[in-house]
Amino acid sequence: MSTATTSQPITQPAASLQTTSRPTTQPTSVPTTVPITHTSPNAANRLRTTMAAVKLSFTWLGVRKTLTTHQRAQAAETFHADRELLTASKLILDTKNAAYRNISRVRSEASGYWRTETLPFPESGIRLLSQAKLAVFHSRMTHYREELQSAASQLTGEYEHMKSEAQRRLGSLFNQHDYPFTLENLFDMEVSYPTIEPPAYLVSLHPDVYQAEQARVRERFESAVELTEQAFAGELQKLVSHLAERLTGLHDGQPKVFRDTAVENLREFFSRFRQLNIRSNPELDELVNQAQQVVSGIEPQQLRDSVRLRQMVAQDFEQIQASVGEMLVDRPRRNILRRGNVGGAV
Repeated sequence: MSTATTSQPITQPAASLQTTSRPTTQPTSVPTTVPITHTSPNAANRLRTTMAAVKLSFTWLGVRKTLTTHQRAQAAETFHADRELLTASKLILDTKNAAYRNISRVRSEASGYWRTETLPFPESGIRLLSQAKLAVFHSRMTHYREELQSAASQLTGEYEHMKSEAQRRLGSLFNQHDYPFTLENLFDMEVSYPTIEPPAYLVSLHPDVYQAEQARVRERFESAVELTEQAFAGELQKLVSHLAERLTGLHDGQPKVFRDTAVENLREFFSRFRQLNIRSNPELDELVNQAQQVVSGIEPQQLRDSVRLRQMVAQDFEQIQASVGEMLVDRPRRNILRRGNVGGAV
């Protein structure tokens, strides 16, 4: 068994298909360079006073096993390879089984909701949740846990059949000892709210240590602000880049087909940005606003029908993409993590 810890408008009239006019709020220019400013202490303080740390953990049965030394030697002999340079593993359960796919779906949805509703924090496995959303978040995660337990029960009912199928398909690689006697308690999830503030007892026991811990936590939240800016900037760049590419690219001499989700995903991003924005970077706020204005009042079908409209939207997005790129180059995410001395943040 292995336990995995997983550290989620301006309304304009629709553009006319005959005239391919743009929304009246389209920006007249997009800056080519928008540097990220220094972290605002106010933004860090807002995070510290309005957010709660939340951690999502999963207990999950590992379904991949490394081959034994003897089995690896047999494989190496088949390919005339040096067994010391060969690694190989096997799946002990069919992950395409409907019951297994269902339980994996629940885990994916729970993780996605956790990420969507929270902001990054420079401590592995921890993210920041608005205290105002705590009750709704906890209720939703409780629902996911109940759904996961129900899916685990269904998987348990399929377990013996899945083992029999594995024995048939694995042949001599099948090993009964790879399989636990029961799946009970091997699939579960836990939401916890760890304390990231220094303990109050340090004030009287060791004031100097308490002050040092206060400084450390303050730096963590300053890093969280920068991570948040980088996360939003990176997502914006990815979304506008993808849509610009679909609008200008050709396939067999014809405009590429793009799905409605290319525009819908952008609008979902705008909504999430408004909800989670910590108002720490006016330049990023402006770029998001400009991107929103570019597609405001435009429906996907209009972009399919009008070459001129596609070209204008793509041109604006390419400029926005370049400006966001300057942000990401100015302060790479890895530098923030290195400064925070953490093994990795979500």
